[in-house]
Amino acid sequence: MSNLIKVACVQAAPVFMDLQGTVNKTIQLIEEAAQNGAQLIAFPETWIPGYPWFLWLDTPMANVPKVYQYHQNSLELDSDAAQSIQDAAKKNNIFVVLGFSERDHGSLYISQWTINNLGETVSTRRKLKATHVERTLFGESDGSSIRVDETSLGRIGALCCWEHLQPLARYAMYSQHEQIHIAAWPSFSLYQPQMASIGPDVNIAAARLYAAEGQCFVISPCATVSQEMQDFMCETEEQKKLLALGGGHARIFGPDGRDLVTPLAEDEEGLLYADLDLSHITMAKTAADPVGHYSRPDVFQLVFNKSAAKKVITKQDYEQEHTEKSVCTEDNAEG
Repeated sequence: MSNLIKVACVQAAPVFMDLQGTVNKTIQLIEEAAQNGAQLIAFPETWIPGYPWFLWLDTPMANVPKVYQYHQNSLELDSDAAQSIQDAAKKNNIFVVLGFSERDHGSLYISQWTINNLGETVSTRRKLKATHVERTLFGESDGSSIRVDETSLGRIGALCCWEHLQPLARYAMYSQHEQIHIAAWPSFSLYQPQMASIGPDVNIAAARLYAAEGQCFVISPCATVSQEMQDFMCETEEQKKLLALGGGHARIFGPDGRDLVTPLAEDEEGLLYADLDLSHITMAKTAADPVGHYSRPDVFQLVFNKSAAKKVITKQDYEQEHTEKSVCTEDNAEG
């Protein structure tokens, strides 16, 4: 039986360091995708307000003014700006998976927000571990962010960037029987060609492997570096060499790892579209289901703590937890 879902994958540059400007562009892309029949649209990592490439170009002290500006233009989930995105999802009857810098009081997180076609939050997640110099700006999450959500379109999950190079995180996602995966990236133009590990070949391969290894569809949105972004962040010719223009490598992969649509040029903005037939997942898994018939739990097992970690435990929480433990201990003793 065919169960076709039309999806849209973003390759574009944000209105960098401009919260409202990028929110406006987000809504425009949502409307464009919906007008072309898409039921889901996926955005790159930290699409709002853009990926902070300046972290890789200068010292933490020199970046202080830019860091402050970045904080001010990051998105708060209970804000009017966030509500306008939810309203756009509802108005256009489309699912949205949005990559954004989440401002939570004094901290920032690399987050992904899944909104359904009714404008309701399905889930929000935060990048489990910020990568390299990202740690000078962003916090990290816990196991509650390694999640797959049951929706009317299927089982949807998301990871950012080098989370796709964390094999245990991948396996934890596969174990939740993901069907549609959003692999969000910022762009692949930094330190190229000197550092292949953060370039297009390696990271496109990581997204493709995720599709083939997890036997799921992978929508892989990827931002681009615009001339305006380079002018804002690069003050010297050396910095311009480190952060080139373009770098867009958006893809959509099938559960056997094949490309489902011809990619755009790496300096081109636009939306990729593909029809996903979820029945193809069944055929892919007959060959090798890594958490089913192709697993060996007698040899390998993953310990996965998916609980949210509380930063503060109230006295009431503490007493309730210890009461529950005491009851469990007594029940076990009686047994």
